[in-house]
Amino acid sequence: MKKDEILMARRLVLRGAAGLGMVATGWAALGIGGANAPHRVPAAAPGAGSPAGSPAAPAPAGGAPPEGVSGVRVRPATAYRLQPMTAYSPPKYRPMRPPVRSRPFLRLDADTRGMVLTFDDGPDPRYTPEVLRVLRRYDVRAMFFVVGEMADAHRDLVRRVMDEGHVVGNHSWSHPLMTRLSPTRIREELTRTSEVIEEAAGEPPRWYRAPYGAWNGVSFKIGAELGMEPLAWTVDTLDWRAGASAHRIARAVIDGAGPGVVVLSHDAGGNRRASVLALRSYLPALLDSGHSITLPPEPGGRRPSS
Repeated sequence: MKKDEILMARRLVLRGAAGLGMVATGWAALGIGGANAPHRVPAAAPGAGSPAGSPAAPAPAGGAPPEGVSGVRVRPATAYRLQPMTAYSPPKYRPMRPPVRSRPFLRLDADTRGMVLTFDDGPDPRYTPEVLRVLRRYDVRAMFFVVGEMADAHRDLVRRVMDEGHVVGNHSWSHPLMTRLSPTRIREELTRTSEVIEEAAGEPPRWYRAPYGAWNGVSFKIGAELGMEPLAWTVDTLDWRAGASAHRIARAVIDGAGPGVVVLSHDAGGNRRASVLALRSYLPALLDSGHSITLPPEPGGRRPSS
């Protein structure tokens, strides 16, 4: 071999060795290879980013080892976030227990501009969907105080009421006169209804209303223990009376309208066709007159007025 050829071969060998040294140094800086090499990273578990039995996805080009380097399988840096932390889950939220009241709330705070529409005794598959359609048409939210027996028989309607943004309240299980019941019976009436509401709607009620507006100290105490505030009404539409006409019901609402007013109507408990017809009349009239329809603040926040 000639001298020039020997020198050329040596240069090629030195360049190759230098290149290998630079690669080794680079991977060492990344902690790959040698004594500092990490343990093999297992492939993602089935369901955590790749189907069971499929090969691991190739690592990004910018940080992937060259072909032929074994012992390292790179998993995407965020893959662990896709795996649910089933070993720990926070306890289900429960609101703070309200204080025991001595009388129900009759209206919202005086500085509240809106008024509240409430419907009792449902849900009833004949009338509740009609009421919901009218409210949805005008993008209005209301409160529905349900009777446990009706809620149990029509859980889909309870769920629908909640899903459409309305508030579901407790109106006892069988609509009795609470003041004539023993404490045990009062607790049964309210507890059973709250359980059905929670099972159907996904959360317990925060408000309750005594049938006939008949309250006593025991009902206030048990209601508070169940996490509920008592809400009565300011305006009674008298739609529960036999022969009540849609015109008279609508007139009662319009005449009694005002900031903070709570209106009592019914979507069950009898023939409520007049109540539905009245709602179709007075709701747009209220909105056209500048009244706003609102919901009471969540218990624990700003309170309605007594």
